[in-house]
Amino acid sequence: MNYENCVNGRFIRRVNRFIAEIEIHGAVENVHVKNTGRMKELFLPGAEVGCAYIDSPKRKTKYDLISVKKGEVWFNVDSQVPNQVVFEGIREGKVLELPAFDLLKREHCYTDSRIDIYGEKGPEKYLIEVKGVTYENEKTAKFPDAPTLRGVKHLHSLIRAVKEGYRSYAFFLLQFTGADYFTPQDERDPLFGETLRLAAKEGVGILVYDSIVKGGSIEIKGKVPFKL
Repeated sequence: MNYENCVNGRFIRRVNRFIAEIEIHGAVENVHVKNTGRMKELFLPGAEVGCAYIDSPKRKTKYDLISVKKGEVWFNVDSQVPNQVVFEGIREGKVLELPAFDLLKREHCYTDSRIDIYGEKGPEKYLIEVKGVTYENEKTAKFPDAPTLRGVKHLHSLIRAVKEGYRSYAFFLLQFTGADYFTPQDERDPLFGETLRLAAKEGVGILVYDSIVKGGSIEIKGKVPFKL
């Protein structure tokens, strides 16, 4: 996936959950942050960032913050993009654990949850819930970076679906490359980690892939090991 009208800048500070100050072309701009997560490990003063220019009179800001460079590695920080990247990756046959679906669509209502991707292959029905991962420390990728009751709810829905005959998957997309493995971040959300391990035990598939990220683009790369 490519973003249009991208420019590079320098991170100054995060004003609140939705706004950051970025230096672009020598001027300080208020930029929309497309991720409400903490990401203190990425949002450091002076960090190189990628921003997409959005020309709309309805907006309060002219730019979206989409990527941050940590060391030599670009991290995509757009929380809305993982679903699209994974959907495109599945459709293009890049997710080797999944078949060439007869039907594949985004946003599927199952019981009281909205699951990211729904697929059908012959008589089999698939539910795939996607989680974007931006936290990395010493080549270990972790999720979540803050407690997520919504994420726990999704895992319980996947467990229920398995019992009803669906093939269910929790798909973690690392929005960067270079991690040796993925693991749940129990120190920040022990309930999510506990529920993920339960889901795996109950038959929910766990898929972890990383991404090729540049300042203005992201695409799915390949499989990454995980430890639960």
